[in-house]
Amino acid sequence: MIPETAVLLLFVVASLLSLIANRLHLPYTVALVLGGLALGALHLFHTPVLTHDLVFNLFLPGLIFESAYHLSASAMWRDRLAIFGLAVPGVFLSMVVTAYVFLWASEYLPHLSGAVIPLAVALVFGAAVAATDPISVVAIFRKLMAPERLTFMIESESLLNDGTAIVFFSLFLTLAEGKSISITHLGIDFVSEVGGGALLGLIVGWLSSEIIKRIGDGMVEITITILAAYGSFLLATQLGYSGVIATVVAGLICGNYGAQKGMTASVRMAVNTFWEYIGFALNSLIFLLVGLTINLLDLMHIWALVLAAYVAVTIARAAVVYGMGALLSRTRAKIPLNWNFVLMWGGIRGALSMVLALSLPAGLPHRELLINLVFGVVLLTILVQGLSISPLARMLKVLGKSGADQNTEIQRLRIFLAKSDLLELKKLGEEGLRDQRALNVLKVALEEEQKEATEQLRQLDKPDNNIMQGDFVRLYRRILLARKEKINQAQREGLLNEISAEQLLVDIDAQLLEIASQPETVFARMSAVKEESSVA
Repeated sequence: MIPETAVLLLFVVASLLSLIANRLHLPYTVALVLGGLALGALHLFHTPVLTHDLVFNLFLPGLIFESAYHLSASAMWRDRLAIFGLAVPGVFLSMVVTAYVFLWASEYLPHLSGAVIPLAVALVFGAAVAATDPISVVAIFRKLMAPERLTFMIESESLLNDGTAIVFFSLFLTLAEGKSISITHLGIDFVSEVGGGALLGLIVGWLSSEIIKRIGDGMVEITITILAAYGSFLLATQLGYSGVIATVVAGLICGNYGAQKGMTASVRMAVNTFWEYIGFALNSLIFLLVGLTINLLDLMHIWALVLAAYVAVTIARAAVVYGMGALLSRTRAKIPLNWNFVLMWGGIRGALSMVLALSLPAGLPHRELLINLVFGVVLLTILVQGLSISPLARMLKVLGKSGADQNTEIQRLRIFLAKSDLLELKKLGEEGLRDQRALNVLKVALEEEQKEATEQLRQLDKPDNNIMQGDFVRLYRRILLARKEKINQAQREGLLNEISAEQLLVDIDAQLLEIASQPETVFARMSAVKEESSVA
Protein backbone atom coordinates (compact mmCIF):
# COMPACT_ATOMS: atom_id res chain seq x y z
CA MET A 1 0.00 0.00 0.00
CA ILE A 2 1.36 3.42 -0.94
CA PRO A 3 2.00 5.83 1.98
CA GLU A 4 -0.59 8.34 0.78
CA THR A 5 -3.34 5.72 0.94
CA ALA A 6 -2.23 4.60 4.42
CA VAL A 7 -2.33 8.19 5.74
CA LEU A 8 -5.81 8.68 4.24
CA LEU A 9 -7.01 5.49 5.93
CA LEU A 10 -5.54 6.67 9.23
CA PHE A 11 -7.56 9.90 8.95
CA VAL A 12 -10.70 7.83 8.28
CA VAL A 13 -9.98 5.71 11.35
CA ALA A 14 -9.30 8.83 13.44
CA SER A 15 -12.65 10.32 12.40
CA LEU A 16 -14.53 7.14 13.30
CA LEU A 17 -12.73 6.90 16.65
CA SER A 18 -13.62 10.52 17.35
CA LEU A 19 -17.32 9.71 16.91
CA ILE A 20 -17.02 6.61 19.09
CA ALA A 21 -15.12 8.49 21.81
CA ASN A 22 -17.75 11.22 21.84
CA ARG A 23 -20.56 8.70 22.12
CA LEU A 24 -18.84 6.73 24.90
CA HIS A 25 -17.54 9.89 26.68
CA LEU A 26 -13.95 8.68 26.36
CA PRO A 27 -10.92 10.99 26.07
CA TYR A 28 -10.10 11.27 22.38
CA THR A 29 -6.45 10.33 22.78
CA VAL A 30 -7.33 7.18 24.74
CA ALA A 31 -9.65 6.10 21.93
CA LEU A 32 -6.93 6.76 19.35
CA VAL A 33 -4.32 4.71 21.22
CA LEU A 34 -6.75 1.83 21.74
CA GLY A 35 -7.67 2.01 18.06
CA GLY A 36 -4.01 1.94 17.13
CA LEU A 37 -3.42 -1.10 19.34
CA ALA A 38 -6.33 -2.89 17.64
CA LEU A 39 -5.09 -1.99 14.15
CA GLY A 40 -1.60 -3.15 15.03
CA ALA A 41 -2.91 -6.49 16.30
CA LEU A 42 -5.14 -7.08 13.27
CA HIS A 43 -2.54 -6.03 10.63
CA LEU A 44 -5.29 -4.78 8.32
CA PHE A 45 -2.99 -2.52 6.30
CA HIS A 46 0.58 -1.33 6.30
CA THR A 47 1.01 1.98 8.16
CA PRO A 48 3.84 4.50 8.54
CA VAL A 49 6.30 3.74 11.34
CA LEU A 50 6.70 6.13 14.27
CA THR A 51 10.31 7.27 13.82
CA HIS A 52 12.51 9.99 15.28
CA ASP A 53 12.75 11.86 11.95
CA LEU A 54 9.00 11.65 11.31
CA VAL A 55 8.09 13.11 14.69
CA PHE A 56 10.85 15.72 14.88
CA ASN A 57 10.51 16.93 11.30
CA LEU A 58 6.74 16.74 10.82
CA PHE A 59 4.74 16.41 14.03
CA LEU A 60 6.65 18.17 16.80
CA PRO A 61 7.15 21.65 15.25
CA GLY A 62 3.49 21.95 14.26
CA LEU A 63 2.14 20.71 17.60
CA ILE A 64 4.44 22.93 19.64
CA PHE A 65 3.82 26.04 17.56
CA GLU A 66 0.04 25.53 17.68
CA SER A 67 0.07 25.35 21.48
CA ALA A 68 2.46 28.30 21.90
CA TYR A 69 0.57 30.44 19.37
CA HIS A 70 -2.62 30.27 21.46
CA LEU A 71 -0.95 30.84 24.85
CA SER A 72 -0.93 34.22 26.56
CA ALA A 73 2.65 35.36 27.15
CA SER A 74 1.53 37.76 29.88
CA ALA A 75 -0.34 34.99 31.73
CA MET A 76 2.69 32.72 31.43
CA TRP A 77 4.94 35.41 32.86
CA ARG A 78 2.43 36.15 35.62
CA ASP A 79 2.54 32.48 36.71
CA ARG A 80 6.23 32.04 35.89
CA LEU A 81 7.25 30.69 39.30
CA ALA A 82 5.00 27.65 39.06
CA ILE A 83 5.34 27.07 35.30
CA PHE A 84 9.10 27.48 34.95
CA GLY A 85 9.67 25.72 38.28
CA LEU A 86 7.81 22.64 37.05
CA ALA A 87 9.33 22.79 33.56
CA VAL A 88 13.05 23.21 34.36
CA PRO A 89 14.23 22.25 37.87
CA GLY A 90 11.09 20.16 38.23
CA VAL A 91 11.92 18.12 35.12
CA PHE A 92 15.49 17.58 36.29
CA LEU A 93 14.29 16.45 39.73
CA SER A 94 11.74 14.17 38.07
CA MET A 95 14.48 12.49 36.01
CA VAL A 96 16.71 11.88 39.05
CA VAL A 97 13.89 10.61 41.28
CA THR A 98 12.59 8.36 38.49
CA ALA A 99 16.05 6.88 37.93
CA TYR A 100 16.76 6.16 41.61
CA VAL A 101 13.30 4.79 42.42
CA PHE A 102 13.43 2.56 39.35
CA LEU A 103 16.93 1.30 40.20
CA TRP A 104 15.82 0.50 43.74
CA ALA A 105 12.71 -1.35 42.54
CA SER A 106 14.57 -3.26 39.80
CA GLU A 107 16.82 -4.92 42.41
CA TYR A 108 13.82 -6.92 43.60
CA LEU A 109 12.38 -7.75 40.17
CA PRO A 110 13.53 -9.97 37.30
CA HIS A 111 14.50 -8.34 34.03
CA LEU A 112 15.63 -9.51 30.62
CA SER A 113 19.40 -9.39 30.87
CA GLY A 114 19.87 -10.22 34.54
CA ALA A 115 22.56 -7.54 34.76
CA VAL A 116 22.55 -4.46 36.96
CA ILE A 117 21.30 -1.35 35.15
CA PRO A 118 23.87 1.49 35.37
CA LEU A 119 22.79 4.81 36.87
CA ALA A 120 23.56 6.66 33.61
CA VAL A 121 21.21 4.34 31.69
CA ALA A 122 18.51 4.83 34.34
CA LEU A 123 18.91 8.60 33.97
CA VAL A 124 18.39 8.24 30.21
CA PHE A 125 15.14 6.40 30.97
CA GLY A 126 14.15 9.15 33.43
CA ALA A 127 14.80 11.82 30.80
CA ALA A 128 12.83 9.93 28.14
CA VAL A 129 9.69 9.82 30.30
CA ALA A 130 10.07 13.27 31.89
CA ALA A 131 8.13 15.27 29.29
CA THR A 132 4.36 15.34 29.80
CA ASP A 133 1.84 15.29 26.93
CA PRO A 134 -1.50 16.27 28.50
CA ILE A 135 -3.49 16.78 25.28
CA SER A 136 -6.43 14.68 26.45
CA VAL A 137 -6.33 16.27 29.93
CA VAL A 138 -6.47 19.82 28.55
CA ALA A 139 -9.31 18.86 26.19
CA ILE A 140 -11.29 17.40 29.10
CA PHE A 141 -10.63 20.41 31.32
CA ARG A 142 -11.79 22.87 28.67
CA LYS A 143 -14.93 20.88 28.01
CA LEU A 144 -15.79 20.53 31.70
CA MET A 145 -14.90 24.12 32.63
CA ALA A 146 -11.93 23.54 34.90
CA PRO A 147 -10.30 26.61 36.48
CA GLU A 148 -8.60 28.62 33.75
CA ARG A 149 -5.31 28.89 35.65
CA LEU A 150 -5.09 25.13 36.23
CA THR A 151 -5.65 24.35 32.54
CA PHE A 152 -3.13 27.01 31.55
CA MET A 153 -0.51 25.68 33.96
CA ILE A 154 -0.80 22.12 32.63
CA GLU A 155 -0.61 23.23 29.00
CA SER A 156 2.22 25.73 29.34
CA GLU A 157 4.31 23.49 31.61
CA SER A 158 4.05 20.67 29.08
CA LEU A 159 5.07 23.03 26.30
CA LEU A 160 8.28 24.03 28.08
CA ASN A 161 9.25 20.70 29.60
CA ASP A 162 9.46 19.11 26.13
CA GLY A 163 12.52 21.21 25.39
CA THR A 164 14.02 20.65 28.85
CA ALA A 165 13.56 16.87 28.61
CA ILE A 166 15.13 16.68 25.14
CA VAL A 167 18.20 18.65 26.22
CA PHE A 168 18.75 16.55 29.35
CA PHE A 169 18.10 13.36 27.37
CA SER A 170 20.98 14.23 25.01
CA LEU A 171 23.29 15.09 27.89
CA PHE A 172 22.51 11.93 29.90
CA LEU A 173 22.87 9.82 26.75
CA THR A 174 26.42 11.14 26.43
CA LEU A 175 27.11 9.86 29.96
CA ALA A 176 25.48 6.48 29.23
CA GLU A 177 27.71 6.01 26.19
CA GLY A 178 30.76 6.23 28.43
CA LYS A 179 31.85 9.75 27.50
CA SER A 180 33.12 11.89 30.36
CA ILE A 181 31.29 15.10 31.14
CA SER A 182 31.54 17.34 34.21
CA ILE A 183 28.67 18.93 36.10
CA THR A 184 29.91 22.35 34.98
CA HIS A 185 30.01 21.24 31.37
CA LEU A 186 26.53 19.75 31.76
CA GLY A 187 25.18 23.08 33.02
CA ILE A 188 26.92 25.10 30.30
CA ASP A 189 25.58 22.80 27.58
CA PHE A 190 22.05 23.07 28.97
CA VAL A 191 22.13 26.86 29.15
CA SER A 192 23.69 27.05 25.68
CA GLU A 193 21.08 24.81 24.04
CA VAL A 194 18.10 26.44 25.72
CA GLY A 195 19.42 30.01 25.46
CA GLY A 196 20.45 29.60 21.83
CA GLY A 197 17.08 28.11 20.95
CA ALA A 198 15.24 30.93 22.72
CA LEU A 199 17.31 33.58 20.90
CA LEU A 200 16.72 31.99 17.50
CA GLY A 201 13.01 31.68 18.24
CA LEU A 202 12.92 35.34 19.25
CA ILE A 203 14.56 36.38 15.97
CA VAL A 204 12.35 34.18 13.77
CA GLY A 205 9.18 35.15 15.63
CA TRP A 206 9.96 38.86 15.47
CA LEU A 207 10.88 38.79 11.77
CA SER A 208 7.75 36.77 10.95
CA SER A 209 5.58 39.21 12.92
CA GLU A 210 7.12 42.23 11.17
CA ILE A 211 6.46 40.64 7.77
CA ILE A 212 2.88 39.85 8.79
CA LYS A 213 2.35 43.50 9.77
CA ARG A 214 3.24 44.55 6.24
CA ILE A 215 1.02 42.02 4.42
CA GLY A 216 -2.73 42.13 3.94
CA ASP A 217 -3.22 38.67 2.43
CA GLY A 218 -4.57 36.01 4.81
CA MET A 219 -3.18 33.05 2.87
CA VAL A 220 0.30 34.56 2.84
CA GLU A 221 0.11 35.31 6.57
CA ILE A 222 -0.82 31.67 7.28
CA THR A 223 2.17 30.62 5.18
CA ILE A 224 4.45 32.92 7.20
CA THR A 225 3.32 31.25 10.44
CA ILE A 226 4.06 27.82 8.94
CA LEU A 227 7.54 28.98 8.00
CA ALA A 228 8.03 30.37 11.51
CA ALA A 229 6.97 27.07 13.07
CA TYR A 230 9.10 24.71 11.01
CA GLY A 231 11.86 27.19 10.15
CA SER A 232 12.64 28.01 13.79
CA PHE A 233 12.72 24.32 14.70
CA LEU A 234 14.93 23.21 11.81
CA LEU A 235 17.27 26.21 12.09
CA ALA A 236 17.87 25.70 15.80
CA THR A 237 18.36 21.95 15.38
CA GLN A 238 20.88 22.43 12.57
CA LEU A 239 22.87 24.89 14.71
CA GLY A 240 22.92 22.57 17.72
CA TYR A 241 20.34 24.40 19.83
CA SER A 242 16.96 23.35 21.19
CA GLY A 243 14.44 23.28 18.35
CA VAL A 244 11.55 22.89 20.77
CA ILE A 245 12.44 26.03 22.73
CA ALA A 246 12.98 27.95 19.48
CA THR A 247 9.52 26.99 18.22
CA VAL A 248 7.90 27.77 21.59
CA VAL A 249 9.35 31.29 21.59
CA ALA A 250 8.51 31.85 17.91
CA GLY A 251 4.93 30.71 18.52
CA LEU A 252 4.51 32.95 21.56
CA ILE A 253 5.75 36.00 19.65
CA CYS A 254 3.66 35.29 16.55
CA GLY A 255 0.54 34.71 18.66
CA ASN A 256 0.98 37.57 21.13
CA TYR A 257 2.64 40.18 18.90
CA GLY A 258 2.27 39.30 15.23
CA ALA A 259 -1.38 38.25 15.43
CA GLN A 260 -2.43 41.12 17.71
CA LYS A 261 -0.53 43.91 15.96
CA GLY A 262 -0.39 42.76 12.34
CA MET A 263 -3.54 40.77 11.56
CA THR A 264 -7.06 41.96 10.92
CA ALA A 265 -9.83 40.28 12.91
CA SER A 266 -10.89 38.11 9.97
CA VAL A 267 -7.33 37.00 9.18
CA ARG A 268 -6.67 36.30 12.86
CA MET A 269 -9.73 34.06 12.95
CA ALA A 270 -8.59 32.24 9.79
CA VAL A 271 -5.09 31.67 11.20
CA ASN A 272 -6.52 30.43 14.51
CA THR A 273 -8.82 28.01 12.71
CA PHE A 274 -5.97 26.76 10.51
CA TRP A 275 -3.68 26.01 13.43
CA GLU A 276 -6.47 24.43 15.49
CA TYR A 277 -7.08 22.01 12.62
CA ILE A 278 -3.36 21.34 12.18
CA GLY A 279 -3.14 20.51 15.89
CA PHE A 280 -6.14 18.17 15.63
CA ALA A 281 -4.81 16.41 12.52
CA LEU A 282 -1.27 15.93 13.85
CA ASN A 283 -2.51 14.74 17.24
CA SER A 284 -4.89 12.28 15.59
CA LEU A 285 -2.13 10.73 13.51
CA ILE A 286 0.52 10.65 16.21
CA PHE A 287 -1.66 8.96 18.84
CA LEU A 288 -2.82 6.38 16.32
CA LEU A 289 0.82 5.70 15.49
CA VAL A 290 1.59 5.41 19.21
CA GLY A 291 -0.96 2.60 19.47
CA LEU A 292 0.33 0.97 16.28
CA THR A 293 3.95 1.07 17.49
CA ILE A 294 3.35 -0.55 20.92
CA ASN A 295 3.67 -4.35 21.00
CA LEU A 296 1.63 -5.68 23.91
CA LEU A 297 3.30 -9.11 23.83
CA ASP A 298 6.73 -7.57 24.41
CA LEU A 299 5.38 -5.59 27.34
CA MET A 300 3.70 -8.61 28.89
CA HIS A 301 7.06 -10.40 29.12
CA ILE A 302 8.41 -7.68 31.42
CA TRP A 303 5.16 -6.56 33.05
CA ALA A 304 6.71 -6.38 36.51
CA LEU A 305 9.45 -4.00 35.38
CA VAL A 306 6.95 -1.91 33.42
CA LEU A 307 4.81 -1.57 36.52
CA ALA A 308 7.86 -0.64 38.61
CA ALA A 309 8.84 1.96 36.02
CA TYR A 310 5.33 3.42 36.02
CA VAL A 311 5.33 3.65 39.83
CA ALA A 312 8.75 5.35 39.73
CA VAL A 313 7.53 7.91 37.20
CA THR A 314 4.39 8.60 39.24
CA ILE A 315 6.35 9.03 42.49
CA ALA A 316 8.77 11.42 40.75
CA ARG A 317 5.90 13.48 39.35
CA ALA A 318 4.25 13.65 42.77
CA ALA A 319 7.52 14.76 44.40
CA VAL A 320 7.92 17.57 41.87
CA VAL A 321 4.33 18.83 41.98
CA TYR A 322 3.86 18.67 45.75
CA GLY A 323 7.36 20.09 46.31
CA MET A 324 6.58 23.06 44.07
CA GLY A 325 3.22 23.46 45.80
CA ALA A 326 4.97 23.60 49.17
CA LEU A 327 7.47 26.22 47.95
CA LEU A 328 4.66 28.44 46.65
CA SER A 329 2.32 27.86 49.58
CA ARG A 330 3.24 31.12 51.33
CA THR A 331 2.98 33.28 48.21
CA ARG A 332 0.03 34.74 46.36
CA ALA A 333 0.87 32.35 43.52
CA LYS A 334 0.19 29.33 45.71
CA ILE A 335 -1.43 26.27 44.16
CA PRO A 336 -4.62 25.01 45.86
CA LEU A 337 -4.10 21.64 47.55
CA ASN A 338 -6.69 19.82 45.43
CA TRP A 339 -4.99 21.13 42.26
CA ASN A 340 -1.72 19.43 43.24
CA PHE A 341 -3.15 15.96 42.76
CA VAL A 342 -4.73 16.92 39.44
CA LEU A 343 -1.41 18.39 38.23
CA MET A 344 0.36 15.21 39.28
CA TRP A 345 -2.19 12.80 37.80
CA GLY A 346 -2.44 14.89 34.63
CA GLY A 347 1.23 14.25 33.81
CA ILE A 348 0.44 11.86 30.96
CA ARG A 349 3.33 10.78 28.70
CA GLY A 350 3.01 10.55 24.93
CA ALA A 351 4.72 10.23 21.59
CA LEU A 352 7.77 12.35 22.45
CA SER A 353 8.85 9.84 25.10
CA MET A 354 8.50 6.98 22.63
CA VAL A 355 10.45 8.78 19.93
CA LEU A 356 13.28 9.61 22.33
CA ALA A 357 13.44 5.93 23.24
CA LEU A 358 13.48 4.87 19.57
CA SER A 359 16.35 7.29 18.92
CA LEU A 360 18.66 5.46 21.35
CA PRO A 361 21.85 4.28 19.59
CA ALA A 362 22.12 0.58 18.75
CA GLY A 363 25.12 -0.03 21.01
CA LEU A 364 23.61 1.41 24.18
CA PRO A 365 23.39 -1.13 27.04
CA HIS A 366 19.84 -2.38 27.71
CA ARG A 367 18.49 -0.48 24.68
CA GLU A 368 15.60 -2.87 23.94
CA LEU A 369 14.65 -3.00 27.61
CA LEU A 370 14.57 0.81 27.83
CA ILE A 371 12.40 1.08 24.71
CA ASN A 372 9.85 -1.40 26.08
CA LEU A 373 9.84 0.28 29.48
CA VAL A 374 9.17 3.69 27.95
CA PHE A 375 6.41 2.23 25.73
CA GLY A 376 4.86 0.57 28.77
CA VAL A 377 4.92 3.76 30.85
CA VAL A 378 3.36 5.75 27.99
CA LEU A 379 0.58 3.19 27.57
CA LEU A 380 -0.20 3.03 31.29
CA THR A 381 -0.29 6.82 31.74
CA ILE A 382 -2.61 7.23 28.75
CA LEU A 383 -5.00 4.44 29.77
CA VAL A 384 -4.91 4.65 33.58
CA GLN A 385 -4.58 8.41 34.08
CA GLY A 386 -6.36 9.42 30.89
CA LEU A 387 -9.47 7.45 31.82
CA SER A 388 -9.50 8.39 35.52
CA ILE A 389 -8.49 12.08 35.50
CA SER A 390 -12.01 13.35 34.87
CA PRO A 391 -13.85 11.46 37.68
CA LEU A 392 -11.00 12.10 40.12
CA ALA A 393 -11.00 15.84 39.34
CA ARG A 394 -14.77 15.91 39.81
CA MET A 395 -14.43 14.12 43.14
CA LEU A 396 -11.90 16.75 44.24
CA LYS A 397 -14.36 19.47 43.13
CA VAL A 398 -11.97 20.86 40.53
CA LEU A 399 -14.09 20.35 37.42
CA GLY A 400 -17.41 21.58 36.23
CA LYS A 401 -20.28 23.76 37.33
CA SER A 402 -23.63 22.57 38.58
CA GLY A 403 -26.45 22.24 36.08
CA ALA A 404 -28.30 25.10 37.77
CA ASP A 405 -25.26 27.38 37.46
CA GLN A 406 -24.91 26.61 33.76
CA ASN A 407 -28.63 27.15 33.17
CA THR A 408 -28.43 30.50 34.97
CA GLU A 409 -25.65 31.62 32.66
CA ILE A 410 -27.65 30.50 29.61
CA GLN A 411 -30.78 32.41 30.64
CA ARG A 412 -28.76 35.54 31.45
CA LEU A 413 -27.18 35.45 28.03
CA ARG A 414 -30.56 34.88 26.37
CA ILE A 415 -31.89 38.03 28.08
CA PHE A 416 -28.81 40.00 27.04
CA LEU A 417 -29.06 38.85 23.41
CA ALA A 418 -32.77 39.62 23.24
CA LYS A 419 -32.20 43.14 24.61
CA SER A 420 -29.38 43.75 22.14
CA ASP A 421 -31.53 42.52 19.26
CA LEU A 422 -34.43 44.76 20.32
CA LEU A 423 -32.12 47.80 20.34
CA GLU A 424 -30.89 46.85 16.87
CA LEU A 425 -34.47 46.53 15.61
CA LYS A 426 -35.29 49.96 17.04
CA LYS A 427 -32.35 51.50 15.13
CA LEU A 428 -33.41 49.76 11.93
CA GLY A 429 -36.98 50.99 12.39
CA GLU A 430 -35.80 54.59 12.78
CA GLU A 431 -33.92 54.33 9.47
CA GLY A 432 -37.22 53.75 7.65
CA LEU A 433 -35.66 51.32 5.15
CA ARG A 434 -37.41 48.15 6.37
CA ASP A 435 -41.02 47.04 6.38
CA GLN A 436 -42.49 48.01 9.74
CA ARG A 437 -44.69 44.89 9.86
CA ALA A 438 -41.64 42.61 9.62
CA LEU A 439 -39.92 44.59 12.34
CA ASN A 440 -43.00 44.27 14.58
CA VAL A 441 -43.16 40.50 14.12
CA LEU A 442 -39.52 40.16 15.16
CA LYS A 443 -40.02 42.59 18.03
CA VAL A 444 -42.89 40.54 19.50
CA ALA A 445 -40.87 37.31 19.15
CA LEU A 446 -37.82 38.81 20.87
CA GLU A 447 -39.91 40.31 23.67
CA GLU A 448 -41.48 36.89 24.25
CA GLU A 449 -38.04 35.25 24.33
CA GLN A 450 -36.81 37.85 26.83
CA LYS A 451 -39.91 37.33 29.00
CA GLU A 452 -39.48 33.54 28.95
CA ALA A 453 -35.76 33.72 29.85
CA THR A 454 -36.51 36.20 32.66
CA GLU A 455 -39.11 33.87 34.13
CA GLN A 456 -36.75 30.87 33.98
CA LEU A 457 -33.99 32.92 35.60
CA ARG A 458 -36.36 33.95 38.40
CA GLN A 459 -37.17 30.30 39.11
CA LEU A 460 -33.45 29.45 39.20
CA ASP A 461 -32.56 32.01 41.89
CA LYS A 462 -30.87 30.23 44.81
CA PRO A 463 -29.98 31.38 48.33
CA ASP A 464 -26.28 30.34 48.08
CA ASN A 465 -23.44 32.48 46.75
CA ASN A 466 -22.30 30.37 43.79
CA ILE A 467 -23.60 32.70 41.10
CA MET A 468 -22.64 35.88 42.96
CA GLN A 469 -19.12 34.58 43.59
CA GLY A 470 -18.67 33.63 39.92
CA ASP A 471 -19.76 37.11 38.83
CA PHE A 472 -17.47 38.65 41.42
CA VAL A 473 -14.45 36.75 40.06
CA ARG A 474 -15.17 37.75 36.46
CA LEU A 475 -15.82 41.39 37.35
CA TYR A 476 -12.74 41.68 39.57
CA ARG A 477 -10.53 40.10 36.90
CA ARG A 478 -11.93 42.49 34.29
CA ILE A 479 -11.19 45.48 36.53
CA LEU A 480 -7.63 44.29 37.22
CA LEU A 481 -6.90 43.78 33.51
CA ALA A 482 -8.30 47.24 32.76
CA ARG A 483 -6.03 48.68 35.46
CA LYS A 484 -3.00 47.07 33.83
CA GLU A 485 -3.87 48.68 30.52
CA LYS A 486 -4.31 52.09 32.16
CA ILE A 487 -0.96 51.78 33.96
CA ASN A 488 0.78 50.86 30.69
CA GLN A 489 -0.92 53.81 28.98
CA ALA A 490 0.18 56.17 31.77
CA GLN A 491 3.77 54.94 31.41
CA ARG A 492 3.69 55.46 27.62
CA GLU A 493 2.47 59.03 28.15
CA GLY A 494 5.22 59.78 30.69
CA LEU A 495 2.88 60.02 33.68
CA LEU A 496 4.68 57.13 35.46
CA ASN A 497 8.30 56.15 35.45
CA GLU A 498 9.29 52.56 34.69
CA ILE A 499 10.02 51.57 38.31
CA SER A 500 6.67 52.86 39.62
CA ALA A 501 4.77 51.20 36.77
CA GLU A 502 6.56 47.90 37.41
CA GLN A 503 5.68 47.98 41.11
CA LEU A 504 2.00 48.57 40.33
CA LEU A 505 1.94 45.87 37.62
CA VAL A 506 3.59 43.29 39.90
CA ASP A 507 0.94 43.91 42.55
CA ILE A 508 -1.87 43.51 40.00
CA ASP A 509 -0.32 40.29 38.67
CA ALA A 510 -0.27 38.93 42.22
CA GLN A 511 -3.96 39.84 42.61
CA LEU A 512 -4.79 38.12 39.30
CA LEU A 513 -3.02 34.95 40.47
CA GLU A 514 -4.85 35.05 43.78
CA ILE A 515 -8.28 35.48 42.19
CA ALA A 516 -7.52 32.63 39.77
CA SER A 517 -6.49 30.09 42.39
CA GLN A 518 -8.22 31.30 45.58
CA PRO A 519 -11.50 32.95 44.51
CA GLU A 520 -13.32 31.91 47.70
CA THR A 521 -10.67 33.55 49.89
CA VAL A 522 -10.70 36.82 47.94
CA PHE A 523 -14.50 36.90 47.85
CA ALA A 524 -14.73 36.27 51.59
CA ARG A 525 -12.12 38.94 52.37
CA MET A 526 -13.84 41.60 50.26
CA SER A 527 -17.27 40.63 51.59
CA ALA A 528 -15.94 41.15 55.12
CA VAL A 529 -14.64 44.60 54.14
CA LYS A 530 -18.06 45.45 52.73
CA GLU A 531 -19.79 44.38 55.94
CA GLU A 532 -17.36 46.35 58.12
CA SER A 533 -17.92 49.42 55.93
CA SER A 534 -21.71 49.03 56.28
CA VAL A 535 -21.44 48.79 60.09
CA ALA A 536 -19.22 51.87 60.24
